[in-house]
Amino acid sequence: MSRAFVNEDNAAAQADQPVERQVSAQPNYVTQLGLEQLQAKVAELQALHAEQSAKGEQADKQRLADLERDLRYFNQRLGSAQVAVAATSTSTVQIGSWVTYADEHNTEHRVQLVGEDQADANKGLINWGSPLGRALLGAQLNDEVLWQRPAGDQVIEVIRIDPA
Repeated sequence: MSRAFVNEDNAAAQADQPVERQVSAQPNYVTQLGLEQLQAKVAELQALHAEQSAKGEQADKQRLADLERDLRYFNQRLGSAQVAVAATSTSTVQIGSWVTYADEHNTEHRVQLVGEDQADANKGLINWGSPLGRALLGAQLNDEVLWQRPAGDQVIEVIRIDPA
């Protein structure tokens, strides 16, 4: 048999397997709420996996493979989670802090620095390791910090810091 046929067979078998979710190289700092959300996600995936597995031969094999991939990812994220000390400062930005900052047009924005898995820009939840998160983390009240963005650098001013 030609070597090409062996490779095609392997490629066909691998096509049924979902692509693994990439795990970030940055430390997995999370808020207490972020940890609870990770725990809930793992429990939800375990329940869905058990439900799908209980179907035996009737189980959707692709769905089962997707659930197993997601379980590997979220179990790894849960295992590496490091709960950040609760933000209590009103003078220094910490993971968990709510930060109000003003941009170059004096428009105010309010965000909370959270872990990667908890981030949701539509809700103002910003990954502490993102360009905005890195610019704000450790900043003091009234500091001007440089937000290094792909669209161009911008100086922003920290005008309020609220604990989590």
